[in-house]
Amino acid sequence: MFTSRVLLLISLLCPLACTLSQTKPAFEWVDGAKQSPDYRFKITTDRDPPIYHVGEKVTFSLSATHKGQPIDGKEVKWSITNDGTHPALQEGKVVLKNGQAEFSGSLNQPGFLQCVVIPGESVLGAKAGAAIDPLEIKPSLPAPGDFDAFWDAQKKLVKENPANVKITPVKSPVDGVECFDVQAQCPEGAHFSAYMARPVGAKPGTLAAIVCTQGAGVASSRLSVVAGWAKDGLLALDFNVHGLPNGQPQAFYSDLYKGPLKGYFVKNPDSRETLFGRVMYHRLLRALEIVTSQPEWNGKQLIVHGRSQGGGQAIAAAGLDPRVTLMCAQIPVFCDNTGMILGRSSGSHGIVAIDEKGVPNPKALEAVRYYDGTNWATRTKAEGFFTVGFIDTSCPPTGIYAVYNIWPNKKDILSFPRWGHIAAPEGDEAVRKKVLAHIGRTPEEISAAVAKKDTKK
Repeated sequence: MFTSRVLLLISLLCPLACTLSQTKPAFEWVDGAKQSPDYRFKITTDRDPPIYHVGEKVTFSLSATHKGQPIDGKEVKWSITNDGTHPALQEGKVVLKNGQAEFSGSLNQPGFLQCVVIPGESVLGAKAGAAIDPLEIKPSLPAPGDFDAFWDAQKKLVKENPANVKITPVKSPVDGVECFDVQAQCPEGAHFSAYMARPVGAKPGTLAAIVCTQGAGVASSRLSVVAGWAKDGLLALDFNVHGLPNGQPQAFYSDLYKGPLKGYFVKNPDSRETLFGRVMYHRLLRALEIVTSQPEWNGKQLIVHGRSQGGGQAIAAAGLDPRVTLMCAQIPVFCDNTGMILGRSSGSHGIVAIDEKGVPNPKALEAVRYYDGTNWATRTKAEGFFTVGFIDTSCPPTGIYAVYNIWPNKKDILSFPRWGHIAAPEGDEAVRKKVLAHIGRTPEEISAAVAKKDTKK
């Protein structure tokens, strides 16, 4: 396993190798809340790492201080949920005694417990998670019967639509690398926009290729990302999911995010044809097509990497293209989108609306099945690498483990028990080491490359 901090091998509690980083964040939080420097709220579990079996009691212990002194006599609200779902499994209020309080719960199925504490009406708080037989988590539904037929039709549509690729040199941010702006067309009038980079003087057939996929939002393609991978000796391409021109002022993208592209991810959820993911995956297919058509690609190693929305795309790429040899997904979305039918979290990121009675929108529920990482996982030949946060409510750990557990090839997962939806530096480092090892760099070469990169920070 790859991390700069100590990793623990969970061999006693899990039948497969599962690593946990014991890295602690610089702060504790409830999503969206700021932690005052005068107050410290921290929740720990009675087991470290926090891995339990179905039905086992999990005890969460809260410590709360103000300017270093225990808080006494103040009331806090607490809840324990099934991976952040509602209603809570247990909840209530308790008065702190010498800055301490305890809460306990259990889960009758494999998954994750999440404990949240909020002091009174304050925005301050803390959160902690516990895994319950995580390697036993299974997908909530199988793939639709026409899943392959639908995506075969989408691949055919992309292939038959003229790409009209235009590649223009741009200034490289680093020495020894040449960079390009890439513009192309996708089906139904959609545009494709990317940056690409390669080492200067690269010969035909000599480079492994990597496609980098972006997280949610509205932004340019990332020149620094492709330049960094090219500096490591790869042919790299990074595309933005909206097909927008690259290198514009930040206000250009911000205005789109606030305006016509606001909430793009959850628009038109009632059909597999109208979900944003369909056009996004058209662009993903075009990205794979363009990078593998470059004469420098060695025809052997094709890597995809992304986090969050990009992680979901990376998983899809591995299922869509059998040439993908390594898939790296950090805190990925679209993992077990239909988890709510089993009363657990969903990886659909708000696409499937839930009514006041707790019933999901049936049309959206059916549509997201065609974009589920659990279905791509069974259709790949690639090696897989995942990262997951135990208190992630954007891309919940239950769904990520549902994908990881059925990944049919060599795989690793790096878990962060105390982290939520955060781009952990340890995760980035692990991905880089995994990629360099995949393309045949020796441990000594990888260490030297990482040290050289760290020196430049």
